[in-house]
Amino acid sequence: MNEYLKLNEHFKSIILQRTGASSLFEKETIQELWSGYGKIIRIGLENASVESVVVKHVQLPVNNNHPRGWNTDISHQRKLKSYKVETTWYNTYSKNSAARLPQCLAIGTQNDEVLIVLEDLDEAGYHLRKKTVTWEEIAECLAWLAKFHATYLGKIPEGLWEVGTYWHLETRPQELAILDDQRLMDAAPVINEKLNSCAFKTFVHGDAKLANFCFAKDGKVAGVDFQYVGGGCGMKDVAYFIGSCLNESECERLETQILDTYFKYLQSELEERNEALETEWRSLYRVAWADFHRFIKGWSPGHWKINSYSERITKEVIKSL
Repeated sequence: MNEYLKLNEHFKSIILQRTGASSLFEKETIQELWSGYGKIIRIGLENASVESVVVKHVQLPVNNNHPRGWNTDISHQRKLKSYKVETTWYNTYSKNSAARLPQCLAIGTQNDEVLIVLEDLDEAGYHLRKKTVTWEEIAECLAWLAKFHATYLGKIPEGLWEVGTYWHLETRPQELAILDDQRLMDAAPVINEKLNSCAFKTFVHGDAKLANFCFAKDGKVAGVDFQYVGGGCGMKDVAYFIGSCLNESECERLETQILDTYFKYLQSELEERNEALETEWRSLYRVAWADFHRFIKGWSPGHWKINSYSERITKEVIKSL
C-alpha cells in the first residue's frame, strides 16, 4: 500500500466492507486525474468474490497546475461540480443504463475527498483499449451511445449537469473570450441555443471519446468516466466520439453511414419508432460538431482536431442559422 491509501483508514474500511475482502493492496495507478485532483487506482483484494476493484479517489489539489494554464476559479468550480455529478450519477442513475458500464460498489466522502469504488471492467472481460478502430468497433461504440441515449430519453437530469458535456458554452467563458474567429464567437450563443432547445432530450455521456471506451475480445464495449453527464441532444456525444477517432476525410466520407448506423441502433432500442426524434437529431449533428469546434478553437488553437472538415461544416452551420 502506498502512503496515499494508508492515509485514510475510513476509505479502506469502505472497500473491505463492500467487497467482503479480508485485506487489500494497490496493484497499479491507472491514471492521475486531470490537474492533480487525485487518481484512479486498481486495488487487489484478498478472499473476496472478485480479484480487484477500480477506485477513483478525488482529492482537492494543493497547487492547481492545469496542463494548459487554465488555473482559474471557474475551472476549479467546474471540476468540483463534475465530481459531485459523477457521484450522483452512480448513486441515482447508473443502474438503469442499458449500455454497459462499471457497477458502482460504494461511494464514500470525507472532508474534501471522494471515493468511488467500481467494478473492474478489465476483470469483467473489457480489458482492451484502442487508439485506432475499425468500422465494426466504431459501430459498437455507436450502439453503446444509442443504448445510453435510449435509456434516459425524456428524463430530467436532477443533480447532474443541466446541460451535459465538458465544453458547454456557459461553463467555458474564457475559451470563448479568446476565440480568434469573430463569426464563430458571434454565432456561439445561437448554436448553443439551437442544441439546447431541441424537443427531444436525453442524458449525454458528455466525454464520449474513444479513450473512455473499454473493449472486450468479442468486440463488445463498455463506457467509463461520467463527470459530464447531463441533459441534451444525443448528437453531441456522436459528433464528439467520431471526432476522437477518425481523420477529417473519414469523418466526411462516413458521415451518412455513421448517422444511419447510430439511428438504426437507437430506433431498435426505443419501444416504438420515433421519426420526429430522428429528423430533429439528424439536423443537429453538424450543429453539435460546430459547438465542439467553437470550444476547441478557443481552448487549444493548434489542436489536431481543428481541420478543414470542421471548419467547413461550422461555416455552413453559421450560414444556416
